[in-house]
Amino acid sequence: MTHHITGPLDRYRVLDLTRIRSGPTCVKQFADWGADVIKIEPPEDNSGYADRNSSDFQNLHRNKRSLTLDLKSSEGHDILMRLVDTADVLVENFRPGVKKRLGLDWDSLHARNPRLVLGSISGFGQTGPYAERPGFDQVAQGMGGLMSVTGLPGQGPVRVGIPIADLTAGMFCATGILMVLLERERTGVGQWVQSSLLQAQVAMLDFQAARWLIDGEVPEQAGNNHPTAVPMGVYPTSDGSMNIAVTGNRMWQDFCAVVDRCDLIEDARYATARQRLKNRDELNAMLHEITRTRTSKDLTEALIASGIPCGPINKIDAVFDDPQVSSLGMVVEVEHPKRGTQKVLGQPIVLSGATPVMHSATPDAGQHSDTILHELGLSETEVTALKKRKIV
Repeated sequence: MTHHITGPLDRYRVLDLTRIRSGPTCVKQFADWGADVIKIEPPEDNSGYADRNSSDFQNLHRNKRSLTLDLKSSEGHDILMRLVDTADVLVENFRPGVKKRLGLDWDSLHARNPRLVLGSISGFGQTGPYAERPGFDQVAQGMGGLMSVTGLPGQGPVRVGIPIADLTAGMFCATGILMVLLERERTGVGQWVQSSLLQAQVAMLDFQAARWLIDGEVPEQAGNNHPTAVPMGVYPTSDGSMNIAVTGNRMWQDFCAVVDRCDLIEDARYATARQRLKNRDELNAMLHEITRTRTSKDLTEALIASGIPCGPINKIDAVFDDPQVSSLGMVVEVEHPKRGTQKVLGQPIVLSGATPVMHSATPDAGQHSDTILHELGLSETEVTALKKRKIV
């Protein structure tokens, strides 16, 4: 296996048969931390699911090698199986029935290479009444309850502005694969790791789920108000708006001092967290009039000086202008042979002994086909013949 990139995962080879977003999000964790990731895609990419030149695609698929392969042909399938023999992980997000047809089901792969870890992401799970349904992020956001608690009260369901079910399903799957790779060091045997958009979305309900499961309460839309703490949420300023988060009585007293309303500390309507929650609307109406007289910068500095969490509400351009975001290394550059220097999103994980490896831009389809096939022992003549027959 020819692989010279170093990183904490550099001893692993990952076969990437994923599409859209949840699968690539999972695989990105391995690609960024040094694994040899081989992206396997159709020879003629007419699947209509992605624009290779889009910013989205370029951000998602960096640090991979690309092999084009017709998996429906026996020769293409044979080459994939030879790669399976060399791989540690295979990640896919086909529907369960499609997997079986392509011979990529767990039983077949496990029999072929018992050390292989199979990561599968689906819309609704590998079993159950919805197993064969196609999955889509917004559908999962709706079915998983998120859209019912997002948005302003009475507004009707609202989707979150990022594909949160896709992203978290990918992250959960990556975590599961890493767990199994650790256990494989003890057992020598791989496992089947499964996640789905619906499972991920339900898991992400977190405290909103607990309100129902433990308290029997069905949460509603709360808009920018925190469900249980006041004052917490969006407050207008003279030049825009900002987030302020006041928790506990001590912080409430400090907040009253900052806005020059210490009289509120003694007001029975706002003396405890429970009372503030009960009288939230009138308290917020009063506070809005006060915060509206201050600039965002002035109020932020005063609140931070008193240890009260707060911050601006940035548009995306302002996010990347923020000095803290810059210092966290959330933007990294890769060199693309045609597009030149490209900025992509960095990793949100910091390791004391390693950094993510941004060694290559998203590859063109089949960019590494020849190299990978030669690594498998195929001759130049064999590779040329496969290309002629559009198997590669």
